[in-house]
Amino acid sequence: MGVPAFFRWLSRKYPSIIVNCVEEKPKECNGVKIPVDASKPNPNDVEFDNLYLDMNGIIHPCTHPEDKPAPKNEDEMMVAIFEYIDRLFNIVRPRRLLYMAIDGVAPRAKMNQQRSRRFRASKEGMEAAVEKQRVREEILSKGGFLPPEEIKERFDSNCITPGTEFMDNLAKCLRYYIADRLNNDPGWKNLTVILSDASAPGEGEHKIMDYIRRQRAQPNHDPNTHHCLCGADADLIMLGLATHEPNFTIIREEFKPNKPKPCGLCNQFGHEIKDCEGLPREKKGKHDELADSLPCAEGEFIFLRLNVLREYLERELTMASLPFTFDVERSIDDWVFMCFFVGNDFLPHLPSLEIREGAIDRLVNIYKNVVHKTGDSFRRRQKEKRKRMKRDQPAFSPGGILTPHALGSRNSPASQVASNPRQAAYEMRMQNNSSPSVSPNTSFTSDGSPSPIGGIKRKAEDSDSEPEPEDNVRLWEAGWKQRYYKNKFDVDAADEKFRRKVVQSYVEGLCWVLRYYYQGCASWKWYYPFHYAPFASDFEGIADMPSDFEKGTKPFKPLEQLMGVFPAASGNFLPPSWRKLMSDPDSSIIDFYPEDFAIDLNGKKYAWQGVALLPFVDERRLRAALEEVYPDLTPEETKRNSLGGDVLFVGKHHPLHDFILELYQTGSTEPVDVPPELCHGMQGKFSLDEEAVLPDQIVCSPVPMLRDLAQNTAISINFKDPQFAEDYIFKAVMLPGARKPAPVLKPSDWEKSSNGRQWKPQLGFSRDRRPVHLDQAAFRTLGHVMPRGSGAGVYGNAAPPPATYQGNLYRPLLRGQAQIPKLMSNMRPQDSWRGPPPLFQQQRFDRGVGAEPLLPWNRMLQTQNAAFQPNQYQMLAGPGGYPPRRDDRGGRQGYPREGRKYPLPPPSGRYSWN
Repeated sequence: MGVPAFFRWLSRKYPSIIVNCVEEKPKECNGVKIPVDASKPNPNDVEFDNLYLDMNGIIHPCTHPEDKPAPKNEDEMMVAIFEYIDRLFNIVRPRRLLYMAIDGVAPRAKMNQQRSRRFRASKEGMEAAVEKQRVREEILSKGGFLPPEEIKERFDSNCITPGTEFMDNLAKCLRYYIADRLNNDPGWKNLTVILSDASAPGEGEHKIMDYIRRQRAQPNHDPNTHHCLCGADADLIMLGLATHEPNFTIIREEFKPNKPKPCGLCNQFGHEIKDCEGLPREKKGKHDELADSLPCAEGEFIFLRLNVLREYLERELTMASLPFTFDVERSIDDWVFMCFFVGNDFLPHLPSLEIREGAIDRLVNIYKNVVHKTGDSFRRRQKEKRKRMKRDQPAFSPGGILTPHALGSRNSPASQVASNPRQAAYEMRMQNNSSPSVSPNTSFTSDGSPSPIGGIKRKAEDSDSEPEPEDNVRLWEAGWKQRYYKNKFDVDAADEKFRRKVVQSYVEGLCWVLRYYYQGCASWKWYYPFHYAPFASDFEGIADMPSDFEKGTKPFKPLEQLMGVFPAASGNFLPPSWRKLMSDPDSSIIDFYPEDFAIDLNGKKYAWQGVALLPFVDERRLRAALEEVYPDLTPEETKRNSLGGDVLFVGKHHPLHDFILELYQTGSTEPVDVPPELCHGMQGKFSLDEEAVLPDQIVCSPVPMLRDLAQNTAISINFKDPQFAEDYIFKAVMLPGARKPAPVLKPSDWEKSSNGRQWKPQLGFSRDRRPVHLDQAAFRTLGHVMPRGSGAGVYGNAAPPPATYQGNLYRPLLRGQAQIPKLMSNMRPQDSWRGPPPLFQQQRFDRGVGAEPLLPWNRMLQTQNAAFQPNQYQMLAGPGGYPPRRDDRGGRQGYPREGRKYPLPPPSGRYSWN
């Protein structure tokens, strides 16, 4: 679920929420890849407790990437998913929990959106194939050159849906992957891992939020747990804010627009299929060795700090002289609710609200004005609203083509003609979009102070030269209401009963989404976490009504959902008799699967932004048709059609390992409470798993290129979250004992209280980041690139400082001195440099006779080489090795103790091995 353009708007308005990830890359020595030791302190100067993975945001880019060649088969897809998780794990390095959540059967409201998206993807795929063949024939007829057409099966991304064989195989592969890492990776040594695969109902991000919500309600929960959630959907920001956890961070891949893509016909870059001319490929490299390389770099990750976003929102939403006590937690809830009006996967945005046009700023200004005027009394607001509607006049008078005219004068020759009516309507809306305190176009600098950026038109990257789509509603012209209802609903605007029904349905949708965000999919009681929200309490009387989205329904099973969201073109993922219902003209539900359908652009430019006009799936008719084909299911298909749950994994070093092993040895048949003292306060229920991973049993690899685990020590068991009564309300508050992180933004009174000190913005997670230093390789590089000879540059022929030198030899360059070589200044922070331009310094080491000083990286590499054993760990087809584990007293196995009396690295972070 996502909100288009929301993240881009948010990161521009509140820039300090973004932090670039420092990523340690695997090393390679003598052709052997040495993995990253994730048991070491996090290089980002922060220690995370829990890492949650919204797996669908990983599965899609790994199975059908847009910026690199696609995997050749399903096995390569699984390996790509493993490597992606490894990379995320090495960046975040969670110390307590890793939670992997795959989208299961979704609520009916979500299924409607999935159906539209999958039908549209299928239609666009077929249209693209037809257009590709047409262009190919046209080029060849003109004598053009094209490589032979590859004969391969097109990967249908619709298979990434619960109930398919692909998702069942993915669950098996992830079980193997988890067991493998618990056996071989030192960073996973004391980790609890929970896998919620596609058989567990619910969307991935909401299963994660439900877990957090239920653990927060337990007496043993640590209120200062540091959560990190991985996902690219912008609505994760609102979900993270809705938890009211003080330490919540989101990690996502940095979006880089306009990535080059090869032409689908000639595989060359610089043009699309429609512009292909069939020219021979140019030679790349002296021997054409660069022919198959893509001009793109590996994507980088960024952190989004919700604690800093909370600071921004507190500054923006704080209001003085209120008739009640201001509570920032309630105000943040109101902000989350207001974001629903700009649209999500369940509700469309209001036609007059566009994020790019400052819609959220406008809503905030209205919110602050309404709160001041009306307080928190619903009835008083209604009375004052009626009086205000009688006496209030518009706060502005539109000009140009929108200027009011006397009757009949608009058609006079002298009346103006708008060259761009959409822009005129937009400018009219923006005239009243300002407030005395913060204007709708106000941005904030990195220190948190307002910085008006001016300008109203969209920036260049938000628009292009393509013509605007035809708009049949034309909100800027008289009669728009009649056109709107006729175009969208095929009813007359005078039908007040229908209009009221539309309004009530939209309000019910707002209530449903609000409950879904704050109470999850398990609780059916409608609940508002607002105390004074000017919008939420207007819904009194509707709050206790069952939503039309869920009224009288029961959850679909996986194969039933496939029948509800798949087009006939994706029917190959269904059993044969079920597939026939989608294509047989005599099928009782054939009308659910149209071969062609219209797309309402709804004012948008591209088809993927429009609304697919599809017939609504009647649940009763669908279930009645499926009753006739249910007996045709094979045992394997019946299993894929059943609902499952979460599975918990631990390694042999985890305190829960022996407890779980004893449950299997005693053959316990009843669910058992999780002992919170053995798992950082986590609570729930354990039940035995029929397909469990057990110690001393071989874990077979579902991927042929990966080896079986012959000496397994990991164990798995079914896990169920704590259960609550249906009417239980999860409180949207900050828990007692929670400590707010230190403020990051510049204090508003800094100039008065700073005593002349210069403000230094915090660019990372910690204000006390250690200054960077150059290692031996960097000094050798300087020796190669700097001029030789006496007095030539600040370095000259000077060697690196000796180990016995006390103090800092190198100091900041003075004016007129030679600058750092360009080769070094272009290095990225995660490669060698971290933080601001460093003071070059060398650590002191006491070395023995004839021994070179070993810096941390060299020590690690030497130890890893010495401890490496072939076939200890296998990633792809060849062996690999993880560095040795720390021993129980904090030392490292394999480090020589004689001859090199250098001190061990100081402990860092709150986790230690002592």
